[in-house]
Amino acid sequence: MGYVIVATGVPGVGATTVTTEAVKELEGYEHVNYGDVMLEIAKEEGLVEHRDEIRKLPAEKQREIQRLAARRIAKMAEEREGIIVDTHCTIKTPAGYLPGLPIWVLEELQPAVIVLIEADPDEIMMRRVKDSEERQRDYDRAYEIKEHQEMNRMAAMAYATLTGATVKIIENHDDRLEEAVREFVETVRSL
Repeated sequence: MGYVIVATGVPGVGATTVTTEAVKELEGYEHVNYGDVMLEIAKEEGLVEHRDEIRKLPAEKQREIQRLAARRIAKMAEEREGIIVDTHCTIKTPAGYLPGLPIWVLEELQPAVIVLIEADPDEIMMRRVKDSEERQRDYDRAYEIKEHQEMNRMAAMAYATLTGATVKIIENHDDRLEEAVREFVETVRSL
């Protein structure tokens, strides 16, 4: 069975960019977006047509789709050297933070490594401003972004406790993407 690596970071940190670039250098690995797999399953079941409709489904149905997505991704990992799953570690909501990897997901995925992509909150804030034309991101001040990154760290360690995974923090600073990609690739190759 191949490795499952979870790659995550707050919106605007560049986790998808780092992951996409790293996979180009990791033979036998595939980059999978967790939300895309959930959407694929929900469409197959005739429940939704668009991604935003998933969150409007009853909570129990969302959990079922989440579990099925984890199972599908774990099966994909069996057929490859590994899968790098791009997902949310925590999700900031008006009511507080939700775990992005609840126990039923962790049990299916059994990640070997949880990679937290981070950057300075001011850098992330500016990236979000630049992305605002293409993406609908929430506006957070630097201290709120810092808090979200801290919540991700705490959640990642809790996930690691439940699965035996390691947690790796990789900094993705402005104009230093290559360094972040190199560190990600070295982390995966060390398994």
